[in-house]
This record gives sequence, C-alpha cells and structure tokens, in this order.
Amino acid sequence: MKKLLLGVAFAALMSSSAMAAKIGVSMAKFDDNFLTVLRNGMIEQAKGMSGVELQVEDAQNDVAKQLDQIKNFAASGVDAIIVNPVDTSATQAMSDAAAAAKIPLVYVNREPVNVDTLPDNQAFVASNEADSGTLETKEVCRLFKEAGKKEANVYVIMGELSNQAAVQRTKDIDDVIATPDCSFIKIIDKQTSNWNRDEAQNLMTNWLSTGKPFDGVIANNDESAIGAIQAMKAANIDMKTVVVGGVDATQDALAAMQAGDLDVTVFQDAAGQGAGALDAALKLAKGEKVEHKVYVPFQLVTPANIDKFLKKN
Repeated sequence: MKKLLLGVAFAALMSSSAMAAKIGVSMAKFDDNFLTVLRNGMIEQAKGMSGVELQVEDAQNDVAKQLDQIKNFAASGVDAIIVNPVDTSATQAMSDAAAAAKIPLVYVNREPVNVDTLPDNQAFVASNEADSGTLETKEVCRLFKEAGKKEANVYVIMGELSNQAAVQRTKDIDDVIATPDCSFIKIIDKQTSNWNRDEAQNLMTNWLSTGKPFDGVIANNDESAIGAIQAMKAANIDMKTVVVGGVDATQDALAAMQAGDLDVTVFQDAAGQGAGALDAALKLAKGEKVEHKVYVPFQLVTPANIDKFLKKN
C-alpha cells in the first residue's frame, strides 16, 4: 500500500472543505500524557471547523469497553469513527463493526493488526514506528562512542506488550544493536513498564538492587524513561554517568532533558496525529479517498536542538 508522508506543516492535509459532521472518538485512555496531547489536537482542530462535533470517550484501557463504544457510535449514526486502540491485536472486530454499519473508521497512533487489509473507508494515521526506536538507539550508540565506551551494558524498558508500537520499538533497539557499529552494546535485561512512569520506577529500583553495573537505559517511551531516572536519582546515581533515552518528546521529558537527566528522545507529533486523524475521518465521511497509511515523521531530539520542540508536545 502507498504511504503518505507528512511534514510538520499540515496545510495540504488540512485543506478539506468544511462540513457538518459528528465524529465518535474512542481513546485507549485519558490518563496518559502523550494521548492527552493527541486528543487535544483533535479537539482544537475541530474547533476551527464549522459544524464538526466530536464525541470523545475514554475506553479506560479496556478492550471490551472500546468495542462497545464503537458499536454505540455506529448505532447512534455518527459520520465517522476515530479509534486509538487499547490492544492493537484486537482491532479486526472493531473494523468489522464499523464496516457492517458502513461507517468510516480511522485508527490513530497505534497500528492495528489488520492495517494491511483495511477496507477502502478505513485508514491509519500515526508515525512509522520503524523509525522511532531506531533514531533513539542510534543516538544512544553515538553517545556511548563519544564517551569512549568499548563495551556498554543497558537495560531496556518496554511498553505494553500487546501494543504494536512497543513491539516495534523494541525490535528497533535490537536491530540497531545487531549492526557492526553498535554491537558493543549489550542488553542486560528487558521488561515492560506498560508505558507507566511508576511501574518503570519500580522496575528500575529492582534492577538497581541487583548491583549489576550498567551504562544506560533505553525506554520505549518518555514516561518509562522518567520513571527510571527517578529511581536512579533516588539511588544517588550521577546522571552524567549514564545515558537515558525515551520516545515522544513530552513536556516532562523535555524538562528532564533540560535538567541534564534525559539524553535522547524522539518527537512524535501527537497534536499532528490527532489533527490528521480528524481530517482523514472527515474526508472519508464525504466519500473522498484517503491513503490507508498516513505517516507523520518522527524527529530526533537532543540537547543540541531541544529549543525547536519546547512548544510542541
């Protein structure tokens, strides 16, 4: 399938003419910093469109609840549905429910398992996860080299194992470490924190209790990286002696980078994904064609270019 690459500017994508439409939105959970920015991106985009109404609901990380929300949206006669999936392996039933009701559906941020078999009136808007963990790990590798490391031991903190992004970002890490340039990096252990800061802090605390020497932490997201940082600081570890990477470039992550605690993150345009998903849904509702995969590029964030990202996510 063709892939449409979008830059930071959404002028071309956002050129849809105004229309009266009701869009049902099911978010995996409201209690997530990144997804909050994404959700607000949709809401802000809708405010500038005459006649566009959003009905936004919280699935509370419950697959069954999310499927019920989609069915209820369909029964109420919405013009299109936007879904941020709780479990990316459970999206076929969601696609089937929308297709049966002949209502367009757009997945956002998390890649559905059936992405390559979506019907014509369904699409996926996100960033290409093959780039996220790759950009992160290559920069971690570069920093180790810059520090003169001949061997480097790292811990890897994964996201929710049912989530395609977590699976792909972890694969990205493994793939970069498998290259000759970065093969000096060894993974001591990898475990999930379910994208959660508190769980990551507890996980890092447990790792620290083993006393194993390590040189860095590569996390699937910023919340997990921040949790690991909190554990390390509580253990009086000098953050200048370790390299820590995350993904998303959330405001909390950028603050941690400015404080000298976080070394690497990757900007994922949450607001842009939200706005792009809404635009795709409106186009599909009007019967217009939309590419099945709409990608918003990831961008590497370091202390050298952080100023460009401070007012984004």
